[in-house]
Amino acid sequence: MVKIGSISLPSFPLLLAPMEDVSDPPFRALCKENGADVVYTEFISSEGLIRDAAKSVQKLDIYEKERPVGIQIFGANLESMLRSVEFVEASKPDIIDINFGCPVKKVVCKGAGAGILKDIPKMVALTKAMVNHTNLPVTVKTRLGWDHDSIHIVEVAERLQDVGCAAISIHGRTRAQMYKGDANWHPIAAVKNNPRMHIPVFGNGDVNTPEQALKMRDEYGLDGAMIGRASIGNPWFFDQVKHFLTTGAHLSPPSIEEKVEAARRHLTMAIDWKGETLGVLETRRHYTNYFKGISNFKPLRTRMVTSDSSKGVFDVLDQILEEYAFDQSAV
Repeated sequence: MVKIGSISLPSFPLLLAPMEDVSDPPFRALCKENGADVVYTEFISSEGLIRDAAKSVQKLDIYEKERPVGIQIFGANLESMLRSVEFVEASKPDIIDINFGCPVKKVVCKGAGAGILKDIPKMVALTKAMVNHTNLPVTVKTRLGWDHDSIHIVEVAERLQDVGCAAISIHGRTRAQMYKGDANWHPIAAVKNNPRMHIPVFGNGDVNTPEQALKMRDEYGLDGAMIGRASIGNPWFFDQVKHFLTTGAHLSPPSIEEKVEAARRHLTMAIDWKGETLGVLETRRHYTNYFKGISNFKPLRTRMVTSDSSKGVFDVLDQILEEYAFDQSAV
């Protein structure tokens, strides 16, 4: 059993990574139904919260069926981060997560996300202040370091633990790498193998097959896996991983009917949450993966990702059922 604060999780839990414009309530609900043990919100700007920016505030929406759920916030200003805790707590999450890993320039240039990896004492001080400001467990998601020459993640993780961090998720790349090259899990294993570490250490980066998850568990000895891009348009990935970890065999892929039903529910929930226009727009990125591998699918996919109305997308989903439902090779 793995514990984040008082939250009990199964052995080697699978966590849905916070992903901007991806891990919203509709997608989190689908992932939860299909085996995710913990889900995280998109990252939320602390500055946006205290300014009452509509987009930031809406990201605080969470639902009972998601639990345990973590709200992830980012920022570099201590006062703003502490003030944002009040807004976060009002949504009653189970976990508050601090983003110390986002590599995009617009975040980093403000000293937030992975930008704080240039100032480890500030990173530790901010974490300590956040821990002392809330009764919720505070976790951290970060990277190996700013660049190859500044990988001190073993020391950093220990210092974060010592100021009260309840768990740490580590992406196996530096900020300089962005998302290029292969993730390096060896430094993450070194964090886990540090005899002073007692909080859960989760690995992130390139967990894109059940075999990779098995490797992370058995060869690297990590406490769990945080899964991001592999789940986009594929909420079944969590159950597929769990089945493989338990049996050593691959779970049968979802049928065309199951894929269409998931895509239909995803869009319906997105519209219920954000309205027709944004609901249609923000589910587009998932359709390619929902129906990946189906032969001669490009014309239908083009219609799905260019349709400005839900009716247009639902019509394509109906057509997929008509044309592919009995074609087992399409799965």
